[in-house]
Amino acid sequence: MAQVVWRAEDRYRGGDQQAGIDTRHAFSFSGFYDPDNVGFGLLVACNEERLAPGAGFEEHPHRDVEIVTWVVEGELEHRDSAGHATVVRPGDVQRLGAGSGVRHTERNAGNAPLRFVQMWLVPGTFGTEPEYEIVRGIADNTPFALPRTEAVLHVRRLADGARTAVPDAAFVYVHVARGRALLDGTTLHQGDAARLTDERGGRELRAEGGAEVLLWEMHAEPVYG
Repeated sequence: MAQVVWRAEDRYRGGDQQAGIDTRHAFSFSGFYDPDNVGFGLLVACNEERLAPGAGFEEHPHRDVEIVTWVVEGELEHRDSAGHATVVRPGDVQRLGAGSGVRHTERNAGNAPLRFVQMWLVPGTFGTEPEYEIVRGIADNTPFALPRTEAVLHVRRLADGARTAVPDAAFVYVHVARGRALLDGTTLHQGDAARLTDERGGRELRAEGGAEVLLWEMHAEPVYG
C-alpha cells in the first residue's frame, strides 16, 4: 500500500482571471504538462473550478471520456449538443459520457460565486453513444457506479468527529471538497487530495470540524487500443 498527498497549493493554476474563471488542476492539463503527473488510476483530470456570476466555458467538444461534476456551492448551467439543458446544484451528481463525441457549454447560472469539482475518467470502451444523467440530491453512503468504467464515486458529508471507511481498491483517490479530514494521522484540508495505491481496507477518514469528501474507488488503469 502507498499513499501520496497532493496539497491544494500545489495544484496548477489555470483558467482566465479576466473572464472570471479560476481553475486549479490536480493533473497535467491544457498548457501545463508534467510527465510524472498525467493521471491516477482511471482519473485523468480533477479540476476545481471557480466561476464568477455570468462566467463560463463556451461550447467545446469532448470524446471518449466520462465527465463527473460535483457542485460545492452555487449553480452550474449545463447545455450540450444532445439537447440536455440542466442546472446542477450542491448535492447533485452530473455525468456526461462523451462517447463518440459531444459538445457542451458550462456557466455560472446564479448571482453568487460558483465552485465545482469536475473529474474526468477514461472509459473501458471507446466510440460508444454519448450519454447524460444527473442524480439529484444523492444520499450519503450511496455509491455512484460510473457506467462503462471500473470506478465508483463515494460522497461523504461528515459532521465533526464522524468517521468513514476508505474503499478497498487498486486505486483510491480522496479529494476534500470542503472542510478538513484526518486520514491515518495526515490532515487533509479543502482542496487537498490523497492518492492511495493497492488499498486493502482498514483505513478511515475522520472529519475535523465537518468535511465533504469525494472518494473514487478504481479497479483498473486506462487501456488504449
